[in-house]
Amino acid sequence: MEIMPWKPFREMEPFHREMESLINRVLGEALPARFGEEGWLPRMDIAETKDSLVIEAELPGMDSKDIEVNLSGDMLTIKGEKKTEREENGKHYHCIERHSGSFKRAFRVPANVQSNKVDASFDKGILTITLPKTEEAKEKEIKIKVH
Repeated sequence: MEIMPWKPFREMEPFHREMESLINRVLGEALPARFGEEGWLPRMDIAETKDSLVIEAELPGMDSKDIEVNLSGDMLTIKGEKKTEREENGKHYHCIERHSGSFKRAFRVPANVQSNKVDASFDKGILTITLPKTEEAKEKEIKIKVH
């Protein structure tokens, strides 16, 4: 009896494709590849501080040499490949939940980011990309005048 790998989102793929198509028509922005047969998507957080936008991606078990970060115009792309670590030597898997294969995520970067000062670092399986804001985009306190 052959047990297929568990793919919890398989039933949602048609819905995801339709939503992806709708959002692309409305916003015209690139979306990440679907989670499914083609690959996997790392979990990501996107935050904003006073001085920058920060993207953190969970990439456990990966090496920095297997990750590529590119900024072209206003499109930031993160892609990579997680190699399979399984040794087959006589093992018959009943369940496979760890992801491997390639992934690609793309985000439209706001115009108020200094694209020439983007920084990427990788530590303990977390990729951190820092996109510094331009001076004009930083929040400024405005003093209220009393008459």
